[in-house]
Formats: sequence, C-alpha cells, structure tokens
Amino acid sequence: MTVSSGVGRPDTRFINTPRGAIGYQVFGSDGPDLVFITHWLSNVDMYWDEPSAIRYFDRLASIGRVILIDKLSTGVSDSHASSVVPPVEENMDDVRAVLAEVGSTSPVLIGDAEGGMLAMMLAATYPDEFPRLILINSYARLKRTEGYAIGAPDGAIENMKQAWLAQHGSTGDVLFLTAPSVADDLRFRAWFVRFQRAAQKPRAAAYAVDWIAGTDVRAALPSIQADTLVIHRKDALFHRVEFGRYLAERIRGARLEVIDGADTLPFHAGDVDPVLDLVEEFVTGKTGLRDSSRALATVMFTDIVGSTARAASMGDEKWMDLLDDHDRIIRKNLERFRGEEAKMTGDGAVATFDGPQRAVLCALAIREDLAAIGLPIRAGIHTGEIERRSDDLGGLAVHIAARVMDAAETGGILVSGTVKDLAVGSPIGFQACGDYDLKGVPGSWSLYEVRAS
Repeated sequence: MTVSSGVGRPDTRFINTPRGAIGYQVFGSDGPDLVFITHWLSNVDMYWDEPSAIRYFDRLASIGRVILIDKLSTGVSDSHASSVVPPVEENMDDVRAVLAEVGSTSPVLIGDAEGGMLAMMLAATYPDEFPRLILINSYARLKRTEGYAIGAPDGAIENMKQAWLAQHGSTGDVLFLTAPSVADDLRFRAWFVRFQRAAQKPRAAAYAVDWIAGTDVRAALPSIQADTLVIHRKDALFHRVEFGRYLAERIRGARLEVIDGADTLPFHAGDVDPVLDLVEEFVTGKTGLRDSSRALATVMFTDIVGSTARAASMGDEKWMDLLDDHDRIIRKNLERFRGEEAKMTGDGAVATFDGPQRAVLCALAIREDLAAIGLPIRAGIHTGEIERRSDDLGGLAVHIAARVMDAAETGGILVSGTVKDLAVGSPIGFQACGDYDLKGVPGSWSLYEVRAS
C-alpha cells in the first residue's frame, strides 16, 4: 500500500555520544521547532510504514520543524552499554546533543505518554532552554505510594508487566488496553507487532517496564516554569485522566484539556485531530517570562568525618595542607562529573548537578580519592528546586540535602528517595535505611545508602 505524505520519508541521521549513536530525523516547515519525545516504544524508520503515523507527522510538520529521536536502547539507536534502559539524565543529555547538532534553540517540548517524564525533567532542569511544554497522556509516576492514591498497586503493575511481555512482538493484545479503537484492525495490529519488534527486543522491553514502574518525577513538577499544556484522553484505561489532572494541578500555570477517546499508545491511533488542534493553537501562542534563577537540580553536601579531632591531632599547618588536597580532589571530580561548585565549607563542599546519577557517581569518586589520603567523608544528596543567588544557593532542596548528610553521622553516602527514584536504570545500588525526621524539614523522609556502582 502506497501512502502519500506531504513530508515524505525523512532521512535518518545519527549523532555519536559517549554512550552510543542516537538516531533522529528532522522534517517539517519553517515554524518553531517541535521536539517530539514519545513512549519507550519508538523506531523513527518504522513510523513511515503506517498511514496514521504519517498523517500525524504531516500535521505536526505543517506547524513547525519536527525533531524525532530514538532514545538509547530504542529503535535505530545503539543499546546502552551498562544497562538496557539508561537513567533519565542520560536521555536528557542525548536529547540536548541532538538539538545542538541541528541548531535548535528554545524548542517546544512535546512529551507523549512515558516520554512526558523525560520532557518534564528537561523543562524543570533547563528552564531557559525549553520555554514551552506539551504533555499528552503523561504522568509523573505510575506506581501507587503514600500520598499518591491514583497510582497502580504493586500487584497490578506486576500483572501488567507479565501481560505486556507475553504479547510483545507477537500478538499486539496491549492495543485493547492502550488503543482500543484500532485493536480489531488486523492491518494495524500486524504493523504494530512488527513495530514492537523493531522498537525493542524482549529483554529490553522487560527493563523498560521496570523503568516505567520505578521512575518518579514528581519532584520536578514545582520547578517547571515552561508554559505548559496538558492534554489527556477522558476514557484512557492505562494512561488514566487522573494522571493528567495531577500534573495540571502541580505545574504552575498549566492548562488542562480533557478530550474524548481512549487511545493513548500508539499516539497516532484513532481521531488525533482534537489533540493536534490543541497543539497547533498552543504552539502559535505567546510565551511567558521565566525566572532563570530557579531550576530543578541535584544538590550534594560533603563533609570530612571527625575533622575537628583530626585537625587538633595534626596541627594547623599539616591540616591546612591536607585541606588543600581535599579541595583539589573535590574540584577535579566536580569537573569530571559536570558538577557546579556552590562553595567550599572548610572541611566539605556544596555542589549542584543536572542529574542525580552524576551526583552520586561524583560522591563515590570523591570518597574513594579522599580515602586514599586518609580522609573519610560523609555525603548527602537530594533532588529538588533550587534558587541560584549571586554567591549562594537557596531553596528547600538545599536544606534537605544538608539534613540528609547530617543523617550519615559516621560516614557513608545517603540519598533521598527522590534521588533513588530518578536513578532508575543506573548501575548504582541503594540500600534502604528507613524513614527519618529531618530537622527543620516537614514530614518523614525515606533515606537510602549508596552501596555499589
């Protein structure tokens, strides 16, 4: 069957990153750039074999220049070297690398389904780079937890995983749950089964389901300053409308549009005109002002264990020489892991990172290097909104990170549950330490000790 497309089949290009080659396509008109980030099933070549996907992208291309990316371990892109599904911060790096390659500045982020989690993290972490955000059938967390009753219980998550893997690349039965309007369309189902196989191998799909169930980006929502449109299908069975309402209520100034239908995955199933009408109307509107001093970041505090007694036993001159080595080692590792020094505290440091995995790996490297010169340390790490001042950091996230470090009284690297949930897919191991009351911070906080990398 030949399908006419206003776009035609775009060329697939690759950009090499430290983690592997990322496949992408660029097509469309001279309007604003639209970065389309969809769910964990993606193959930029296979979309152009399906008429409904071609119609979807033709319409997007009439609005602006579309940038379509296969994330690592998906579609035409390389597999991730150390884990099947990379942590979200590495996906963020890859998206920004593609944007730099094609000369895209201030694009509109379109996060579809699970792709919305990556889009939200990008908008929260880099507010100056991403002024507009569209979330379509997205959510911040899938699994139920305290204070998040709309999530799915553990048993339902496990049943979903087993059912999904049983049909992956073979029957396409998941369409009855995620795209019921085309579930009985034999031609569409045949394409979707091939698409699943081309998007992810079975083992990668299993990891992807675990990533989806374990990732939690709720901490990013208060830091999103982008003009935000939340679009959600009213009758969706998997990407339920309660998820969209939760996002709209917690992203400042977000506008929620609930539309008829139940199709969420694939994104081009059923009647997509209502979705694309809202996208077009939003993209051609105006952008508000953002406060560039506020952003989502991961904060790391470090401190030498027993520094006072050590200084007294060594004497001032030798102690100061050792502190010089301490500062040099910390700055070397901050540069290595893209950390930004906030300040040195005499026997420790405060730094920020644009991803939790880098912060944890930096703390591990600092601990190892300082142990080699006889300096044991403790560290505390938390991800949240910060406020950058002329010569200091502010915001609740800074206080929480400091209190997390305080909890490691005799040493070790402790992180908040927020850091653990954002590091899904990382090779880092975490051991639960229990719930803590952090001085001056409301509520009880689950803390975890970094055990391995």
